[in-house]
Order: sequence, then structure tokens, then C-alpha cells
Amino acid sequence: MVDSPIKFLTLLALVCCIVVPLVEARVRLYKWEVKYEFKSPDCYKKLVITINGRTPGPSIVAQQGDTIVVELKNSLLTENVAIHWHGIRQIGTPWMDGTEGVTQCPILPGETFVYRFVVDRPGTYLYHAHYGMQREAGLYGSIRVGLPDGETEPFSYDYDRSIILNDWYHNSTYEQAAGLSSIPFVWVGEPQSILIHGRGRFNCNTPGIEAGLCNATSPECVPYALTVVPGKTYRLRIGSLTALSALSFEIEGHNMTVVETDGHYVEPFVVKNLFIYSGETYSVLIKADQDPSRNYWASAKVVSRNSTTPNGLAIFNYYPNHPRRNPPTPPPVGPRWDDVGPRLSQSLAIKAHHGYIHPPPQTSDRVIVMLNTQNRVNGNVRWSVNNVSFNLPHTPYLIAYKHNLLHAFEQTPPPDGYDYANYDIFSVAKNVNATTSNGVYRLRFNTTVDIILQNANTMNPNNSETHPWHLHGHDFWVVGHGTGKFDKFNDPKKYNLVDPIMKNTVAVHPYGWTALRFRADNPGVWAFHCHIESHFYMGMGVVFEEGVERVGKLPTSIMGCGDSKGYHRP
Repeated sequence: MVDSPIKFLTLLALVCCIVVPLVEARVRLYKWEVKYEFKSPDCYKKLVITINGRTPGPSIVAQQGDTIVVELKNSLLTENVAIHWHGIRQIGTPWMDGTEGVTQCPILPGETFVYRFVVDRPGTYLYHAHYGMQREAGLYGSIRVGLPDGETEPFSYDYDRSIILNDWYHNSTYEQAAGLSSIPFVWVGEPQSILIHGRGRFNCNTPGIEAGLCNATSPECVPYALTVVPGKTYRLRIGSLTALSALSFEIEGHNMTVVETDGHYVEPFVVKNLFIYSGETYSVLIKADQDPSRNYWASAKVVSRNSTTPNGLAIFNYYPNHPRRNPPTPPPVGPRWDDVGPRLSQSLAIKAHHGYIHPPPQTSDRVIVMLNTQNRVNGNVRWSVNNVSFNLPHTPYLIAYKHNLLHAFEQTPPPDGYDYANYDIFSVAKNVNATTSNGVYRLRFNTTVDIILQNANTMNPNNSETHPWHLHGHDFWVVGHGTGKFDKFNDPKKYNLVDPIMKNTVAVHPYGWTALRFRADNPGVWAFHCHIESHFYMGMGVVFEEGVERVGKLPTSIMGCGDSKGYHRP
């Protein structure tokens, strides 16, 4: 027993000093240099954007509540850069979202910019360039956020691994952007390879390849090997950062149990192949329970496009077999590219884990229906939402709002819907012309917003595409998927308001619709866009403003472009 108040306070202080650091969040510091280097990730040599010489870049590994500090030096010499922390909501730090033109000015060549933000939820996330089309030049990586010490997840596994799936073009992003902006229009085409964790294999015997550019024996394009111990269970965190492709991922002879997506626990379900769209992350559990005397193929196949791109291949390597020992069987062929049914079925199967349901608001305050179409604007091919194609302004929205530079972008908001009664989503539009705008949807703070994403026919007959849409600064409830034209009277009656999954990225299937619900409760200005690089570049996106008057003083480091010139203080 403590016999005096002073001794008691001294003892209490000692106990506090011992206990507090154990639960205190940590600061995790990363120093990154971004630069161009020649790499051959699929055996074909080209200029690639690396972080500290690597692509994919270094993984960020942290625990819930930690502060991430990234000192980013731009050594690209002739190019700006910005990095988006995909899936991190940036609560209280909207200026750290890393979205050039929306939340910050780009980082100029030779400059060092410091990103500082809190990872407030466990889960699997990504980071990638958000300037021009740089993401597909190799500037991306993974973020893994663990639970605090002493807390457990609703599933168990022995080992934790992360892989990123990507598609790979041999043309530079400049060549692609020039084609997309030109008249006549030059499409980027199908990617040359699919990379599994930065590795693929292009056929160097392809006719027309310049001598010396492709080396099939390069160690950089040895297939990625995921080594497993027989009998053990692995959590495989799979992220997709494709520029264009929807993928089907499978591991030969093994089932996968889906347990998490975009940082939220899933009511577990088993799949043979996982459909994954650009910007999505999934955790799957795989048990190494097959014949251990051999290796197995991991395969990523393009779906939803009639693609000529060969499947990406990696090796599921049973220890102690050699990781370069090819499996004795041919790789899995994968599902048919044009079979939408299984993809829609997977979307409908994803529900919140029953022990971790975040109940959605039962009603919404505003409904915005977004018709996604391919259009022409002054002869250019563009993508549009409700016949409006999006252009980024020169002064980032967040700076414009906080510093009253509202002349920097159009003040007329985009439309909340389209001509629902008369528009035929199954045909090429009678008039394909659209307009451009950089206007913003202003959302009343703390209200509930429903977004209906509606796919339609492109400018090609009998063609509708898959669009993965990503919302910055929020998670949303996926309350419904459907085929055909959304029925605004009857379809809302069928919404799942019991156990909908929360995500930050979701697919809209061909000739189909997807319904989202979210709370406009994160002060800031946030992008919402198709995660296909060329589609966003061609105008397929919008911007939401909510509660911007609640945002604190902006750091001057995000300024210096457009009408914020002269505001910048390094």
C-alpha cells in the first residue's frame, strides 16, 4: 500500500511512463527519390519511373494510428510529380491526398515535398502517381496497415504477403497522351504485358522489335515467385493498379477465400479466380495444401476486353522446390473475356463481415445519377459524365476555395442526372457531342449522398465497357449492382441496407449500374473518377466539395501553381 500522496503520484507517473509508449502511435519516416531509369520488367527495355531505383516502389508497412512521413525528392528533371495515397481518407489533412489539380500543386523537378498523414484504419491500400498518366510508367506501390498490438482479425493465417497486378505498355505515357488528345484519335491499344509484382514476359521474338531492346534472359523479367511452406496458410494482399485492364487472378489448383477488400472485412467466400479492377485491393487466404513436390502457376488474365495481351504468369513455389522451376502443367486458361455473369456474381457476393458491419444510413439526402458515355468535344474523343467531360483547372480546387480564388474554375455545378426517360443506353447516342467543364459538385456537409453510376453504349455499336470508379477521402457503401438501365423508382427498394460492403473503388459492369452511398463528412475537396488512366485523362471524373470552410490553414508547400503563384514557401 502506498503511504503518501506524493509517493502515489510518483508511482502513477512511473506507471504512465512505462505504459504510454506501448500504445503510442509511431512516426514512420520514408525518404524517396523519384527518377527515370531504364528497366526491363517484361524483358523489353524502356524508361520507367522508379522510387529509390525500384518499381513497384518500397512498401509502406505500419500500424493503425501511425503517422507516415514521406520525404519525396522529384529527380525526374523535366517532369512534375504527385503521389496519391489510395484508400487513406486523409481526415484532417485533405491537402495530403496527393491529387494534382485538386488538393495540391505538383512537385516541381528538383524539389522535395513532405507528405505527412495518419493511417487511421487497418487494411490493404496502395499508392501511385496522380499527375498526368505517370502511374502506368511504374510509379506505384503498396501500403499495409496492421492492427494495434493485442488486437486480432476475424480470420487466422501464418504468413502475410502483398502483390500488385499491373498492365504494361511499351509506349511512353507522352506518346499515349498525345494520341488520346489528337485528331484523328489514336487509342492506346491493349497492353503488351501483364505484370505480377513488377514482372512479366514479353515475347522478344515478336516481329518488328528493334535489336537489343528485348532480352529474354534478363534477370529483371524472371517470373515473380511466391514461396510457400507446405501446410501453411497465407494471407495474400492483392492490389490492382492496371492502366486499362480488368483482371482475373488465380493460382492453379488452389481455392482462395476472400476476407478483406479496401480495408474492410468481408463475410468470407471461396473463389477459384478473383476478378479485380484497377484501384481495388483484396485479401485472400490460401492454404498450401496441394502436392508439395512441384510448383504451381499463378495467372492474371485480361477480362472485359477482347485483348491480345498474354496472361501474366508467376510461380506459386512450394518450398524447398527451386523458385524458378516451372510447373509441369500448362498455365490456367482463365474465364472467357466476355462472360459478364461471373463478374457480376462476385460483385453481388461481397458483403460486410457480420461482426464488422458499419450500418449505412437508411435514407439519403441527395441522389446524383451519373451516366458514363463516350463522346466528342470539338472533334476530340472524350469520356463524359451526364454529357460533361471533366478538365482539371490550373489552380487546385482546395487552394482556390480556401483563398477565395473562385474565378479559377467554373462556378456552374455539373448536372445531377441525365435525360433518363429518352436516353437509350443500349445504342450509340443520336448526338455524341458533349461539353467540357471544371465545375464542382458542392455537397452539404454531413449529409448522405447516393451516387448511381450508369454504363451505356460507347461510340462503337454493341459495345459497353467496365469502369472502376474510385472516391478519394471516403469509403462508400455499395448498396446495389444491376443490369440494364437503373430504375429510379423500383431499384432503390432492392438496395442492400443490411450488410453492404464498404469500399473506395468499385466496378460498373457493361450495360449495368452500381449504386453507392456515402456521408459527406470529411472536410475538403475530393476527386471521384474512373481509375482507368486513359479514361480519366479523357475527362471521366468529377470533383466533390464538402465542408471546406472547416479545413484548417493550408500548408504553403502545396501552393505555387496557377493563381497560387507567389504563395509557395518551400
